[in-house]
Amino acid sequence: METREIGTYVVDVRSGRIGEVMARVGGRVQLRPVGGGREWDCPPEELREAAPDEVLRERVRRLNRDARSGPAAGLP
Repeated sequence: METREIGTYVVDVRSGRIGEVMARVGGRVQLRPVGGGREWDCPPEELREAAPDEVLRERVRRLNRDARSGPAAGLP
């Protein structure tokens, strides 16, 4: 796979996780989950481009998960 630009979304084929490319360090790509969270490293050969519908689906999953975890801070 060619090197992805910072800010693009890719799939870590080892786990199926979708992440945003944050940096390239030491021959590995650093990814952050859609919507934020703890970054992880992945070898570039284990990545594929994420389709727009995959990214949208992951955003909806994240919103639903956050909504189920309780009311947002600061709301009555």
